[in-house]
Amino acid sequence: MRIVLHIGLPVCGADRLQSVLDDKRGALAKAGVLYSGLGRLNHTKLYMAVSDPGHIDPLRFARGFASSRTQEALRDRVAEDLAAEVKRAAPDVLVLSALQLSTLPNAGELRRLRALLAPLSDEIEVVAHVDEQARMLVRHYEAAVLDGRRADLGQELGLIGTSDWRKAALADWGRIDPMQNGFPEVQAAPHWLDLPALTAHWQGVFGPGRMRLRPYDEELFASDRVTEELAAMIGVDLPLGKADPAPVPPRPSAETIARGRALNLVFEKLMAQGRIIPRQLQSRFMEEVSIDGSPIGAGALTALSEHFAPANAALAEARPEIEAALRPEMPDEPWSEAEVTHGFRATQYAAAALPRIDMVTAELRRRQQEAQKAHINGTEMSQPDKLSATAEKLMSPRAKENFHHLRTGRFAPHNRLGRVNEEEIAAAFTEVAPRTLPEGRSGNVIVGCMKNEAPYILEWVAYHRMIGVDNFLIYTNDCTDGTDALLDRLQEMGVLQHRDNTEWKGNSPQQYALNKSLKEPVIKNADWVIHIDVDEFINIRCGNGRLEDFFERVPDATNVAMTWRLFGHNGVTELNRDLVIEQFDDAAPKYCPKPHTAWGFKTMTKNIGAYEKFSCHRPNKLDETLRDRVQWVNGSGQVMTDKYKDNGWRSDLKTIGYDLLQLNHYALRSAESFLIKRQRGRALHVDRSIGINYWVRMDWGGNRDVTIKRNVPRVRAEMERLLADPTLRRIHDEGYAWHRAKADELHETPEFQELYAQALETKLTEMERVAFALALDMES
Repeated sequence: MRIVLHIGLPVCGADRLQSVLDDKRGALAKAGVLYSGLGRLNHTKLYMAVSDPGHIDPLRFARGFASSRTQEALRDRVAEDLAAEVKRAAPDVLVLSALQLSTLPNAGELRRLRALLAPLSDEIEVVAHVDEQARMLVRHYEAAVLDGRRADLGQELGLIGTSDWRKAALADWGRIDPMQNGFPEVQAAPHWLDLPALTAHWQGVFGPGRMRLRPYDEELFASDRVTEELAAMIGVDLPLGKADPAPVPPRPSAETIARGRALNLVFEKLMAQGRIIPRQLQSRFMEEVSIDGSPIGAGALTALSEHFAPANAALAEARPEIEAALRPEMPDEPWSEAEVTHGFRATQYAAAALPRIDMVTAELRRRQQEAQKAHINGTEMSQPDKLSATAEKLMSPRAKENFHHLRTGRFAPHNRLGRVNEEEIAAAFTEVAPRTLPEGRSGNVIVGCMKNEAPYILEWVAYHRMIGVDNFLIYTNDCTDGTDALLDRLQEMGVLQHRDNTEWKGNSPQQYALNKSLKEPVIKNADWVIHIDVDEFINIRCGNGRLEDFFERVPDATNVAMTWRLFGHNGVTELNRDLVIEQFDDAAPKYCPKPHTAWGFKTMTKNIGAYEKFSCHRPNKLDETLRDRVQWVNGSGQVMTDKYKDNGWRSDLKTIGYDLLQLNHYALRSAESFLIKRQRGRALHVDRSIGINYWVRMDWGGNRDVTIKRNVPRVRAEMERLLADPTLRRIHDEGYAWHRAKADELHETPEFQELYAQALETKLTEMERVAFALALDMES
């Protein structure tokens, strides 16, 4: 087996390559190439595992691996995971990619990296993408300022003429002050601009000829032909086809960077006073002070280009494939920092932002004090004997290690998020008669896929009709419980449209159905298109609980990320006829960034023609001419970061919000319902089973949320109206009877009875559940 180790460079398209590598995993695997699942996209764990134990970098600090002990445990874990992955896949080529690896300054770190990979293969090839230094520097400078850099470009310009750029840039590498964002990766000059020195550094450890340099071409990387570069990087002829083109995000203006740097200097003083400005808050401030204008031009750094020109010429002669990438820009006026306009003053802005900073600081201090108090009182749950008896019995060593590592960090779940009081039970929402749509319009439309969901369909349809959904387009495949017959009858009654999807093709029946739906008039003529499943309920937590109440609060929104709130089985073991929204009110905490499924979202999309394709969680393939019209908001009505216009299917610390809308996700329902779901498989991932790992990931509780129950009276009324049709009632009753008989049958099957007993035994705390879920094989 051969290992291709892609190390960046930073700001040279690594994120694009990683995204396409992830998208093409299946095709790569068929060709004998394994793109490691170690972190899915950027393999930062590999970088954190080998960096100097005494050097605390931003990633290790933020993710809780700052100490040498936790880093050593991470290194052992990474080695185990890679070995297991290679054993399972038996690939011809293993691809690893972490853009931060190129910033490792010490030979000892590279030797540690080589030692970690050597048990897998001694055939290791290092690959780096490079660009001309002035272009790399301006992009690096922009990113660093947005991350908190305080020095201007004079820092690098002052090194021009030095005989050893790398040595001069590393002079301040040992100065680290994490509490004031004093990381040299952010604050110092980039030593990796010296490409000959970088090459010698890596080949000195991995061996002569073991490092290849590839040219970075921004236009090529954004195009559908980027797969050609992937094949060249991996060094094999791969039938990868073409990739979806990627938009090139606009660079920040020179004035935005000047404003950001001025703000960073003020923030430095605030942090010196004890205030805490985490990276998420820092990013939000930078977005708020941005202003349109031209970015910094690389031609303004001609002096830097001239400094590196002799070394670049020698490098290009030895490696002609990178010659074009090393050509400098045409000279321009020498760089000077842009002037700020519109009366912007960093001190005034920081003063206005101070209440937010103080609120975040107080919350972080409170958590630190709680952890410290727990430690002093001997109640700190990091001790192995403080795990629950169930966790001690069920959790693997990896899961227990996760528990110890994560429980006091930013991934520890809690319910202190947002404004809505979950215990508040208001009066039942009033009914609203179905609206009359303009001729030719289909209004708010749900498109969904179902398989063997007969007992649950009427409640789901009635609920969503009552909150303002006008039409439904439902696809089914391979049903045996009467789901298709029930939907056919609803279609005859004019309630929805049903399509048979049994002859689906491709990777999943769900994606095949979504592709077909785009040709349907009901979708073409929709106002809003919503893709959700029958175990998901849109919980409008404002006004009269209808879509129109939410839309009034987000008049400019074109896409709504409806973040899941996961509801567990709530102690309900037996399948019964009670409403789902009435039975299950025990939920995950609102703050639950891990595991990644907890904050997954589905998208409600306004039909303005901005996207060409619908996928499970979101629309894709944005029409660039409509980019400026697209506005994504979260469940609190807040505008999300621009990255979601192009990709992303889960909320994060900057974008989570439940105040106005959430998507109640009843993935399990009762324990017997879970058995039946396990037996039939999944609509999207037909090749995956649903075992105890799915139960662990979805059986959340401990946080009561009854806000959806205000809909119960109008849902019952609508169901009675529908069930007045005797044919529909008969089919509905037969569907329930089928599921009751199936549950009884599965209880008689040893495999499923064992799973049932194991599920009911798996009673975990929130932190134990997070740790357990992250350790499961399905997570990677």
